[in-house]
Amino acid sequence: MNTSILHQNIQDFISQNIGTPISKLALQKNPFPEVDWILILNQIEAKSKAKEKLPTWFATENIIYPGKISVEQTSSEKTAAYKASLVSGKTLIDLTGGFGVDDYYFSKKFEIVAHCEINPDLSAIVKHNFKQLGVENCTFYAEDSTNVLNKLNQKWDWIYIDPSRRNDAKGKVFMLKDCLPNVPELLDFYFEKSDSLLIKTAPLLDISAGLSELKFVKNIHIIALENEVKELLFEIHNHYSGGITIKTANLLKDKTETFDFVLDNSADSALYHLPQKYLYEPNSAIMKSGGFDQVGSFFNINKLHKHSHLYTSETLIDFPGRRFEVEKVISYNKTDMKTELLNQQANVTTRNFPETVENIRKKWKIKNGGNLYCFFTTDKNENKIVLICRKIT
Repeated sequence: MNTSILHQNIQDFISQNIGTPISKLALQKNPFPEVDWILILNQIEAKSKAKEKLPTWFATENIIYPGKISVEQTSSEKTAAYKASLVSGKTLIDLTGGFGVDDYYFSKKFEIVAHCEINPDLSAIVKHNFKQLGVENCTFYAEDSTNVLNKLNQKWDWIYIDPSRRNDAKGKVFMLKDCLPNVPELLDFYFEKSDSLLIKTAPLLDISAGLSELKFVKNIHIIALENEVKELLFEIHNHYSGGITIKTANLLKDKTETFDFVLDNSADSALYHLPQKYLYEPNSAIMKSGGFDQVGSFFNINKLHKHSHLYTSETLIDFPGRRFEVEKVISYNKTDMKTELLNQQANVTTRNFPETVENIRKKWKIKNGGNLYCFFTTDKNENKIVLICRKIT
């Protein structure tokens, strides 16, 4: 950890250049020849990325940032705060501490938090930053987390793990066994140290693949931020044997959309209907969950088609996703498309449809944007249709 960048004149320079293109700054002469210019540029780039994602860090003086990749890969404050709301107790150990955003929020819920980070420089950076942030109940271990668990030899209320994909696993189907630490292999060892585990994975992990590698899963949390799935969390309790609950959360600026259901592999139980007055598109967390029949049953709305994952009703309801009023339904044919959408401006979405958005726009000369929303999809009778809608805010 290079503390020379904490000199006030360098910190002022970094703050003054937030948002300035690094390619432009790189051509300038280093105004601080006693400090590596690349290091200063890295601080500017990383802090610029932290402005929206990590506002607490951005607003705190004398924060040291690691490389921009660490900032890109770390949890946002919003997802970290939500994650901390899922757990409680006196002690938590984070086996893959990273930049420490999750642990900052865990420290507000637990009396003792242990941050394990095998990279000694990153561990030192986080330790320094936590002093700046006023966190006093976190201990730092710059070594392999397995060694730390053995050395401390105690029971923890929670173990938190965010395994990283091994470099040699690129191109393969994403499995937890391809990550470090290898959670499936170490699961029984972890249970010797805690009865409760929270495992964060990348959003691209298939839920069924995760379940095939793990045991005693009680809850699966799917966290989206502004309708983009960011995290998949497996909550595990030793010897748990009940049903698995899927808990979805879409964190928006002014509210959080939630929808929970018990994972059930039973047969299709959805009701189907031709388009009615209102159309509903589930948020991305629900789409990731696969709970399409459960959504229809819970809200008492109908699906357009088994594979379309769009819903409809005659009466408007609150819904965890986007809502639209259907103005017109047309068949997807040359005559109707020429009459209604040729050379028009519209937001185009496809669901269970044989053509891509790009092809549709090109074919019918549809400009992007505007207040019109067009869903190209398939109805329950296997007809290709277009729903022309207005968004309900």
